[in-house]
Amino acid sequence: MKIAYVVFTIALVIFSGLPLLSSGTMNYANAITGNELISSTGGNSSLSILTNESGNFSLYSNDWPNIHSNIKADFNTNISFPEIQETAFIHPFAVVIGNCYIGKLVLVAPTAVCRGDEGTPIHVSDFSNMQDGVILHGLITTDKEKALDGRRFSEDGDRLMGNSSLFAEGYSVFVGTNTSLAHDSMVHGPAWVGNNTFVGMKSIIFDPKVGNNVAIGISSTISNGVSIPDNKFVPPGSVILDQEEADALPP
Repeated sequence: MKIAYVVFTIALVIFSGLPLLSSGTMNYANAITGNELISSTGGNSSLSILTNESGNFSLYSNDWPNIHSNIKADFNTNISFPEIQETAFIHPFAVVIGNCYIGKLVLVAPTAVCRGDEGTPIHVSDFSNMQDGVILHGLITTDKEKALDGRRFSEDGDRLMGNSSLFAEGYSVFVGTNTSLAHDSMVHGPAWVGNNTFVGMKSIIFDPKVGNNVAIGISSTISNGVSIPDNKFVPPGSVILDQEEADALPP
């Protein structure tokens, strides 16, 4: 069944004349959920709904088929379409799915992926970049509509409990302003990365808070709920798994 769905999708792209390669600026609707999705294509020729034999559906951009909604699943019943600022650039070989916000003048390079389906939402602030092969994704933030403790951060970098009044406005992954995510790095939520920070090539950021003006060397791992203070340098190949190690990092 999955093969048939993939073939159907490819055939739709080919026979409807949707461009597989394109360039320029884009302007997309805000993230939408539930039944709003079904009615959202009325009169809008730039959007299409694809439905498989199980009745599951996704909303696709006809102009950019690499940008589309998430599917409805038991861990997330809300269906959202990415929100992308007009001056951002999404390469045709990049993929943006679901509840992702891409800010002004953000570059999403070839093979980079922002997948906002399990951990939501994902936010990439203005002037930042996702270089080739970068992955943004998150652990589920709700389970059967119950908010899960510690699975979201506030915009200011506070880790949120499920019963917090701020949880609904929190982020599974938050990337600050003017931050670079270098080739093949991964930021996996829950995660918060501050402003003017550099995440080195092939580094893994999972379940931490990384402050402002931090430089992370190549092939580093930062995890286990640690918080990297502002203005720190993480040497290449570092494995930072406890707060004592994080606090001892050089400036």
